[in-house]
Amino acid sequence: MSSLSPSRNSLGLLLGFIGVVIFGGTLPATRLALEGFDPFFITSARSAIAGVCALALLGILRRRLPPKQAWGSLVIAALGVVLGFPLFMALAMQTLPAAHGGVVLGVMPIATAIVAVMITDERPGLAYWIAALVGAALVILFALRHGAGGIAIGDLFLLLAVVFGSIGYGYSGRLTAIMPGWEIISWAMVISLPFTLPATWLFLPADLLRVPLEPWLGLLYAALFSQWISFFAWNAGVSICGLSKVSQLQLLQPFVTIALAAVVNHEVIDLETILFAGAVVATVAISSRTRIGQAPLVQT
Repeated sequence: MSSLSPSRNSLGLLLGFIGVVIFGGTLPATRLALEGFDPFFITSARSAIAGVCALALLGILRRRLPPKQAWGSLVIAALGVVLGFPLFMALAMQTLPAAHGGVVLGVMPIATAIVAVMITDERPGLAYWIAALVGAALVILFALRHGAGGIAIGDLFLLLAVVFGSIGYGYSGRLTAIMPGWEIISWAMVISLPFTLPATWLFLPADLLRVPLEPWLGLLYAALFSQWISFFAWNAGVSICGLSKVSQLQLLQPFVTIALAAVVNHEVIDLETILFAGAVVATVAISSRTRIGQAPLVQT
């Protein structure tokens, strides 16, 4: 990746941070939605709503179909961010507090960086990996101190969400080299519609009209912001700074989630949480200043 000016680098990190803040509301919103809907309806409906909106926007702007070389990555990205991540996250939120889930998902940057190394030419240096590992260790330690004291079924669902989410982030991030970020997530939503629309109808609650306002608000946030608009900022940041560097901002996401969980879900936040947040911010600051190198190209 070529050297970036300080202002350009700051812009990329700011856009990535905006995406992370929006992502941070996903778990509290999902917990809210679960008060009126089951996980399967939430997963399909949030993607179907986002897909219909994305289709409308692409049609209004008369955007062309993605290039042929993008379709494989789009399908993989869709499997990660449209199906796997939302489903396993919603299943986990049935039994775990949003704050607990937010901390466990703090290992996402490491998983995303591994995907970046596997599918792109990014090669983070030793300082980057040290900062990333320290940050991940901090959130894991936090999870152990504040969690249920063991690996529950909800934690396993969250780990599966990490796997699917990091793959989705990785492949959508790779496409920023040939497509605008907002188009990547929009097309991923659109190509999923043949599956998400029928699934939404299949899992439609029988007492739909009796569902209170709060679960609807949680569902709409998850659909419009978590599933769609957040990726506009996230992918734009990745296109500027690269996936490995921007993914480190995800270390802040657990604490955005914890803060929102305290307000939205009335969960408790203590001084230790704030101290852990400060330590994680320090690792993000270090890693964001680390140069990301490229693997040498192989001549064929």
